Amino acid sequence: MDNEIVKRLAWSGVLAASSALASIAAARMAALIWKRVFDEEPPE
Repeated sequence: MDNEIVKRLAWSGVLAASSALASIAAARMAALIWKRVFDEEPPE
């Protein structure tokens, strides 16, 4: 991994993957809170 371009691409991939996972986790947590507070499915 001496090539700077490869390092930047790898970093971008790791960042995109972690951002996607965080977004999914946040959406699930928000849906769980909504269900407990309002006792219904969240709007789409």
